[in-house]
Amino acid sequence: MSAERPSLPPVRLNSEAELARDALAAPLFVRAVKLARWAGPGTRVGAGGELVEAQLPAAAEHLALAADEDGAAYASEAWRLAVDTGLLDVTDPEEDELPGGEEAAEGSEDAEGTDGSEAEGTVSAGENLALLTGGSPQDVLSIWLDGLDAVHADATAPVLDDFADLVGEDGSIDFDALDWDPEAEAEFLDGVLGNLYLLTLADNGAGEGPVPLPALAASMIVPDDMGEPTDDILEQVSEAMMRLDDQFRLLEPIGIVAYQPVDEALLVEEGEAADASVAGADDEDVTRYGMVRLTPLGLYGVRARMLEAGMDAPAVGDLAGKGADALLDGIAHYPESAARAEVKLWLAGYAEGAVSAAAELLAAARGTDEGAPLRRLHCQQALALAGPEAEPAVRGVLGDPELGGLARVWLAERGAADVPAPPEDMIFWLAIDTIAAQLDADGELDELQGLIEGLSAQHSGFFDEVWRVDHPATADVLEAMGRLHSDKKAAKDARKAAFKARSRAGG
Repeated sequence: MSAERPSLPPVRLNSEAELARDALAAPLFVRAVKLARWAGPGTRVGAGGELVEAQLPAAAEHLALAADEDGAAYASEAWRLAVDTGLLDVTDPEEDELPGGEEAAEGSEDAEGTDGSEAEGTVSAGENLALLTGGSPQDVLSIWLDGLDAVHADATAPVLDDFADLVGEDGSIDFDALDWDPEAEAEFLDGVLGNLYLLTLADNGAGEGPVPLPALAASMIVPDDMGEPTDDILEQVSEAMMRLDDQFRLLEPIGIVAYQPVDEALLVEEGEAADASVAGADDEDVTRYGMVRLTPLGLYGVRARMLEAGMDAPAVGDLAGKGADALLDGIAHYPESAARAEVKLWLAGYAEGAVSAAAELLAAARGTDEGAPLRRLHCQQALALAGPEAEPAVRGVLGDPELGGLARVWLAERGAADVPAPPEDMIFWLAIDTIAAQLDADGELDELQGLIEGLSAQHSGFFDEVWRVDHPATADVLEAMGRLHSDKKAAKDARKAAFKARSRAGG
């Protein structure tokens, strides 16, 4: 009815300092930093910037990893992240020239080493390495986000161990032959992370527990209007689960999720995990099919990706420092707890004091547009947080036809003396304005019904008079009262009054 609702609820993020500490503690990031500090002039890298195979055992040993294939793989992964995040700078051997324009591998037409092997690049500390200790939390988070992008790309890439013939000499991949759509894969994983983000924010943050992997996979596969899933749908859910299991194992070390992998004993029979979960496995069994939740750092990272994609993903604190009009419009459809937190931050950052803050809030609450009633409701709630110091500004609008009613309510709630009685037309106007705001807020039906019945019962002959109120929402409010009032006679009177209001307005 009024302000455009954000596509996502507001998220409460940890402070940037806390998030930066989490980023620096992410296991994969820790290993990447260690290797960046370990690398030196003698470190050997391939033409693509990768650490040469002969160096992997030493790198794994430096990281205190096992001296086996897994240790080498983890070391290689950490090295790639260090390069991708600018912690290390690698120079291609073909670009590494000596003074005078001669190539580093002088005397070799193909830039080969003296032993006939492929030439190796050089490595040095990247500019970002110093920022991890000398930069701001924002610097650290920016570097970490680059790392998240790199890991996300790895998680959505095909496993090419069995498809070596599809990789060209230049390293390009024949995706058509592989039957792999990289954009679709990235979009699917982002969709899964988006659903996990929503589930985390559900019920004002009450949904912060881990989510069963089958349920997350099903949220992307099973149509909303489908009753019993078909065998084909179950198979798709099972396949998605197995892919997500691999992806979350890759994402967890960068700190975005806490993940309990699928119990490998359940993978003996293909599709068993998804089929059992969709069919209704008990809670104890479901935990064996994989459980995942976003970490506080993960909430920050997923939101950052959403913002980069152009989505509206508000966070508590976004409106601090902006005008009161932006505040009241911005919190129009926030959950109550998030709206209170946003207002507190806004008031705390208002340098001119409580009286000026209250005056700006009241000025922003004026208007006859569709969003104005909800702005006035949130203005009244914001003034309650402003404290008694706001009283001079509130008393200054007692004669205002739009704000005088809420000013009297605020003063009465604080037990203020010398509050003038409102004229009758202001009482009716405030009743219409209050109900219009609650209709716009999409509150609980029982609460709205109680408000409607309470306001209409306060005055005998309410519906005989209220239709004359000069408020843009009068007819709409009366029609709503006719639908929601539990008393049949009162509901009929409300509908008659709505007809009179529309006739009076010429509509």
